[in-house]
Amino acid sequence: MFTLLGLVIVFAGILGGYVWAGGPLHVLVQPAELAIIGGAAVGTLIMAAPGKMRGRLLGAIGKAFRNSAPTRDDYLDLLRLQYEVFSFMRKHGAVLFDDHLRDLGQSTIFRKYPSFLRRPVAVEFFRDALQQIVNGTVSADELDVLLATEIETQHEEAGIAVSLIQRTGDSLPGLGIVAAVLGIVITMGSLDATPKEIGHNVGAALVGTFLGILLCYGVFQPVATNIELQELASARYLRCIKEGVVASLRGTPPMVVVEFARRAIFTDERPTAAETDAACHAVKSALA
Repeated sequence: MFTLLGLVIVFAGILGGYVWAGGPLHVLVQPAELAIIGGAAVGTLIMAAPGKMRGRLLGAIGKAFRNSAPTRDDYLDLLRLQYEVFSFMRKHGAVLFDDHLRDLGQSTIFRKYPSFLRRPVAVEFFRDALQQIVNGTVSADELDVLLATEIETQHEEAGIAVSLIQRTGDSLPGLGIVAAVLGIVITMGSLDATPKEIGHNVGAALVGTFLGILLCYGVFQPVATNIELQELASARYLRCIKEGVVASLRGTPPMVVVEFARRAIFTDERPTAAETDAACHAVKSALA
């Protein structure tokens, strides 16, 4: 939503200022220049993204146009979920929780929190972490390292798509110059034309440079930054889960486990201690 709004503002500001200054808008409509730059950019992107990288790239671009970053309410739901999960495990034992892990969508606990279930990466991350506790195969320190490695791996994987978009964006000014040079070549071949025609050809060539710079700094780079920040927010969501799981394995009471998890949330999205306490007490009352 806001990505589209930002793009509209960028193009409205640039084209509006150009028209305001008296520039003829039709001169900027140069399909041939756009085909040269766009075709070269797409070609270089395909060459630079082998195998499954292309699928990741398309997924990352799609993410830029929908806000998937967790909100304050999403985090509050996650804290409620962790409180209920770890209260159950503390009361009934970790082994009995295995039934809930077989199908989280049908679990009487997890299905109360659809905002969590809509995040498949977080669902698998939490499931795998809880399975380690149920199996009793790792210590708290080992699980801490294990989950930290998983978060780092996912962060590096997401960074590949961001890097590809940024590098393609960096190449666009150069591709714009290529389009401009080709336009000048065409102009040099028609020097016997009228001054008006020659001026039109030179203007069309310069549009190539304009498009390359605009697409680089007005489209590709902001989109890459958007994806990067959303991935950081997603990693923070996983970090919130990690801190809670590790604290629980150390024998920490559920209320304190939730506080460990809450402290891992960025401050502008973090529920207050009072909000978290009220939410956990509401869960406790519902379970009573």
